[in-house]
Amino acid sequence: MSSGPALIAKAEMLIRRPVAEVFEAFVDPVVTSKFWFTKSSCRLEAGKRVQWVWEMYDVSTEVEVKEFEADARLMIDWLDNDGAPTTIEWVFTPFAADMTFVTITNRGFHGSEDEIVNQALDATEGFTLVLAGLKALLEHGIVLNLVADRFPAELQDH
Repeated sequence: MSSGPALIAKAEMLIRRPVAEVFEAFVDPVVTSKFWFTKSSCRLEAGKRVQWVWEMYDVSTEVEVKEFEADARLMIDWLDNDGAPTTIEWVFTPFAADMTFVTITNRGFHGSEDEIVNQALDATEGFTLVLAGLKALLEHGIVLNLVADRFPAELQDH
């Protein structure tokens, strides 16, 4: 089966910071590397192809920016999924002057029904950790290391 049910992964969180700051946290790898990946080949910009690296896992991926609406919306194709990209969209909804509701959806999973369900569950968990890490960083200045600690090397032998 090349594609199954139209499942999506979705994670949402209120971040008590202005929308411009929250948007920039996903665009600027200097900030993003404090709560998600460890390195990026460049900032996100319309039409750019960018490589993200998670050094702790010796993993990288390429993404292509499809939509870029400053302080409102990002859409990328996540390219390293066994040749079948998935689409990730961020929507940034401002509340008052200093709060932003972030919605992340990931769609376009491929494989058997079980594989699609597992991919959607993994993506939902991952993006929930990303948003929690972002919230801690922007609201409290704390780097939680959630992504790095999700699969600690010390537990790999157990």
